[in-house]
Amino acid sequence: MNSIDVSNKLSMLLQRDGAFHNLSVPRLVEKVLERKEGILTSSGAVCATTGKYTGRSPKDKYIVEEASTKHKIDWGPVNQPISEEVFEKLYNKVIDYLMKKEEIFIFKGFAGADPAYRLPIQVINEFAWHNLFAHQLFIRPTEEELKTHEAQFTVISAPTFKADPAVDGTRSETFIIISFERRTILIGGTEYAGEMKKSIFSVMNYLLPEQGILPMHCSANVGQEGDVALFFGLSGTGKTTLSADPNRRLIGDDEHGWSNTGVFNIEGGCYAKCINLSREKEPQIFDAIRFGSVLENVVVDPETRIPNYDDATLTENTRAAYPIQAMDNIVDPSIAGHPHTIIFLTADAFGVLPPISKLTKEQAMYHFLSGYTSKLAGTERGVTSPEATFSTCFGSPFLPLPATRYAEMLGQKIDEHNVQVFLVNTGWTGGGYGVGERMKLSYTRAMVQAALEGELNNVETVKDPIFGLEIPLHVPGVPDEVLQPKNTWKDPVAYEAKAKELAAKFRENFKKFKNIDPNIEALGGPIA
Repeated sequence: MNSIDVSNKLSMLLQRDGAFHNLSVPRLVEKVLERKEGILTSSGAVCATTGKYTGRSPKDKYIVEEASTKHKIDWGPVNQPISEEVFEKLYNKVIDYLMKKEEIFIFKGFAGADPAYRLPIQVINEFAWHNLFAHQLFIRPTEEELKTHEAQFTVISAPTFKADPAVDGTRSETFIIISFERRTILIGGTEYAGEMKKSIFSVMNYLLPEQGILPMHCSANVGQEGDVALFFGLSGTGKTTLSADPNRRLIGDDEHGWSNTGVFNIEGGCYAKCINLSREKEPQIFDAIRFGSVLENVVVDPETRIPNYDDATLTENTRAAYPIQAMDNIVDPSIAGHPHTIIFLTADAFGVLPPISKLTKEQAMYHFLSGYTSKLAGTERGVTSPEATFSTCFGSPFLPLPATRYAEMLGQKIDEHNVQVFLVNTGWTGGGYGVGERMKLSYTRAMVQAALEGELNNVETVKDPIFGLEIPLHVPGVPDEVLQPKNTWKDPVAYEAKAKELAAKFRENFKKFKNIDPNIEALGGPIA
């Protein structure tokens, strides 16, 4: 099948009877309820469930091996190759499958808030609730923009189409396939809506560096003086909590680009975890879940229709999707200047990393590439100790290019804009998990605030003898002894042994990076 055939087939699908284009939120909600895809909750949000797939399926994600891109992609377990033949056969099958559906739903919009760099996209959905999700998560066009909109990338999502691995060349019934030459993402066999969002992010992680823009898996906010801050961190490190600051306006909570003019949000909405959500702890997120929002896999009382955010019966990965405009205190449009401060967040369950340390450019690149935090085995029987986990650039599942490409761009940006970078440990102090205690949130907030306000730029520091990190001797609002992890342990010998154990894990993980500047490892990593 050549590209003309592909284009014709897609045009027929878009123009067929029963194809609904850019429906309003009320009409999409009506469709969701009419088609019995979900229910209306007491707050006015729609709630849908996703069956057996309640999270991403990384082992079923592929990139088509094509002549123009195959020498650029960092092939491996994250970016698995699949042939053009397999893609084209599945593409035909999925289009034919959707042609037989009574209704399909199309959203046209953008990825990227900066008009200079945004990607016009269209999302074709079998489910109305998926189209509502796309409407809220991506950037919505004005009526004028819609008139001239020409999609440069298409997402085709058919959750109830299941692949036959023996025939279709996939690993399972599920597939998420990106074709950069066809400018198409094909999704089938999974109802988890997050696959659409993250697939477009993967595409932007490929396209933006070609324009000299660093794509980043981070949240971003801006202070009253226009000072921009970026927060990188894996799940459980406090990224959402610490970036939601009443004194700073939110640019975005998850995906950003850093261009020659500044930072911009890639998305038009938020996709927040909502397990154990409460108005007391996270009022902005709680109050954003209203009419037009989408709840995913949240247990709802069948009579009152009140969501029970504490119920993890379906999954721990319960989610809420809503437009960023549903939150107060935002930057709209989601564009700001160059960052003054970057915060790397880690939840070290070994209790040995300093609660805050200043990073050189080389250390920033090293810890960016490492993407370290601890995974707690809270729900796994028989596992009592935390596990070190490393996610390259704090977003390894979404990086089509070699990791060093992103790290080098970060280093250049830090140099160009004299950015202050800090590593903040929101994990354990006084001992590891089960012995010590979690760092007080009030202390972490005080450290982050001091970093953002420039109070730590010229502060006196002491070098950590194992990790080589510069630890501030004083931070306003934080006891001095808390700043030195060794001083919080009762047994300094045990501390040193555990610190060296973690340092060895850093070094072992870093061996996977090839063709890297030797200075990054020599000047950025542990020194003992």
